[in-house]
Formats: sequence, structure tokens, C-alpha cells
Amino acid sequence: MGRTPQNTTSLDDGRFTKSDLRTMQSIWESGHFHRSPHLAVIGGGIVGLFTALFHKRAHPHHHVLVLERGPFPSGASVKNAGFACFGSPSELLADMDNEGADAMLARVEERWLGLLELRNELGDDAIGFEPTGGHEVYRAHDPLYTRVAERFDALNDLIRPLFGKTVFHWDDQALDRTGMAGLEHLARTDLEGPLDSGALMNTLLRKAIAEGVLFRPCAEVVGFEEGSNAVLIRLADSAEIHAARIVVATNAWTQELLPQLEVVPARGQVLLTNPVPGLRLRGTYHYDEGFYYFRDHAGGVLLGGGRNLDFTGETTAQEGTTPLIQDALVRLLDEVILPGTNYTIARRWSGIMGMGSSKSPIVERTSERVVAAVRLGGMGVAIGIRVARRAAGLLQE
Repeated sequence: MGRTPQNTTSLDDGRFTKSDLRTMQSIWESGHFHRSPHLAVIGGGIVGLFTALFHKRAHPHHHVLVLERGPFPSGASVKNAGFACFGSPSELLADMDNEGADAMLARVEERWLGLLELRNELGDDAIGFEPTGGHEVYRAHDPLYTRVAERFDALNDLIRPLFGKTVFHWDDQALDRTGMAGLEHLARTDLEGPLDSGALMNTLLRKAIAEGVLFRPCAEVVGFEEGSNAVLIRLADSAEIHAARIVVATNAWTQELLPQLEVVPARGQVLLTNPVPGLRLRGTYHYDEGFYYFRDHAGGVLLGGGRNLDFTGETTAQEGTTPLIQDALVRLLDEVILPGTNYTIARRWSGIMGMGSSKSPIVERTSERVVAAVRLGGMGVAIGIRVARRAAGLLQE
């Protein structure tokens, strides 16, 4: 009479172990969904999906797996404000003062080329890009305006070779067309605009899957261990995956897996108003050195920022909103963006960015089988595709 092996149980008693569940996989499951990947990408955001896509294109026969902790892409890639931008005048001048002209120019070039590559790869219509312009606005008698105005032409001269044209223009008269109050100066570029981050990620996810990348949602990685022949990945549900190589693309949550890298979480709070009848605001706007940013969306105003009011409290990976910052956002709506206008708040949320002492991303091989592509600095929409291309390149070395 046959005996049930010690590490399994009878089908009749309804009790199973982890080992049983693995051995109970059909040949179709184990052959197509549970086989060991040549590459496992941890994080299903812009960087993770593009890295997987680029590697799959370079190696069509490779099994490429993306592990995403949420039921769908759920990080900063889908919680941002939907800005396709490369930097306002005050930000670029501050970068030049802090890190030098060469570093500032290299950063602008990466952002601009990244936006062009993103739009070319996915298509403007598919990502909801609207070429309605990017703006920086200044209150009357704002010292920031004076600092920018004194170096405005020099900044344009520096960045003109990257674009082949003058980038920023003063357009103070345009303020009258926005319906805003308390502002005196406006700098504009025609090269920026808003986009739909949800449409972007949906399009990218469908493209990656269509080209053979396996996307595994609800797969939170809690750790990994590198061996001589593979990397053992441990999931929160106790499942284990052996991958030949991995890319860590977890951005704000990087230190949970790679604590040696200098990446800290930074929360950005956002709100959206219900549609405002007669709203005249169009395009993307930066205010107060970029600490506040707003745009039109579906007839309402999408507004975020205020992190400078509580840098310590906002250095967190905990999603949520606070009265301090939300009240500041509402005051900006009341006093500047929608003065004398009745409006209601439709939704509030937050996104968690990956920051560090430098605004430059970390794209490096941390060991023989592990590549990190993290610290997007709040500019993932612009540079994500370029960071992914560099990460995929490191896998070939």
C-alpha cells in the first residue's frame, strides 16, 4: 500500500504546505508563469517597466518579470501631478549656484531628451500630453523675481544650444488671461505642458506586456540574497523566486532593499478641485521656487506642494495629508489661483518621491547580479525612460 510522502498531505484532508502548492502547479503554470526569470525587476513604475521593456527588446528569448507591490503600478509614477517639465528658471539658476553650470546643463539635457523619448515611444495622445506651456509666476515685489530677472538672459544663452531656440520668455500680460491675483510677473516656455500620468502608465504597462514582459502585481519584495548563480528574492507572501539578475527600481522605498544607497522618501501632497465654471487657467505653473505647482485638469485646478513648510514631517514614506500643508494649499487657491471664486475640493492625495543630497539619479551596479535605478528626485516623468535605458545597458555589461 502506497504512502503519502512526509512533506505532502492527502488531497482528501484539505491540508497543504507551501511545498504542496509548488508541486501542485500544472506544467503550464510552471512553464510560463513560475519559471525562473533571466531578469526580475522590482518595482513596476516608469523606470521598472521601461527597464524590463528595453531588456526584453535586447533579449527576446529572455524571461523578464516585473514584481509590483500593488495591484497595479502604485508608486510616484501614478501619484504625481502630471507635469512634463524640465525645470523653471528659478530652479535652474539655483541648481547652477549649488552644483555649477555644467551639472545644471547636463540635468536639463537629460530631462528634455527624456521627455522627447517618452513622447516618441508612447505617443502624445496616449499619454494625454497637452502643449499648453509651462510657467513660473512671481508675486509683486518678490525678491525671487529680482534674482531671476537679473540672470534671465544669461540663463537662456546657456541652455539655448540644447534646444536650438530661446526657451524662456517674459509674458506678464498673460497673467490677465489666467484669472489669478496678486501676481506681477510670468516667465513662459512653450516646450512644457501637462499630461495624464494614469494614461501614461496604462499605455506603458500594456506595451510591456504586449512585448512579452510578465507583470506580477501584489508581489511585495521583502528581501533578496545574492548567490553565485542567481538571486533569491523573497516575497511578503513567503513565495521565493530565483532570478539570474535583478534591477531594483523602488525609488522612495530603496533603503528597504539597498540600505547602503542614499535615498530618502519625500512626500508630496496634492489636491484637486471640482470643475470651476469659467476656469481660464491653462498649462503647468510653478510658484515660490517650485515648492508649489499647479495646473488645470478636467475643468478644475490640480495643486500640490508646500513640503518646505515641514521638511522633517514630509520626509516619510507614509502616504497621507496634513492640515498644515493642505491649509496652505487652500490659502494659495483663495488668494492667488481662484480669488473670489466658489469652488470645492474633489480629492486629496500624496505621492512619495525618492530624494537625496544630489538631484542626480542613482543608476549603478551594486553587485555582480544587482543593478539599482533609483532616486528620481521628483522628475520621474522626465528622466524615467533615460534612467531605465541606462539600467538596461548595465545589464549587458
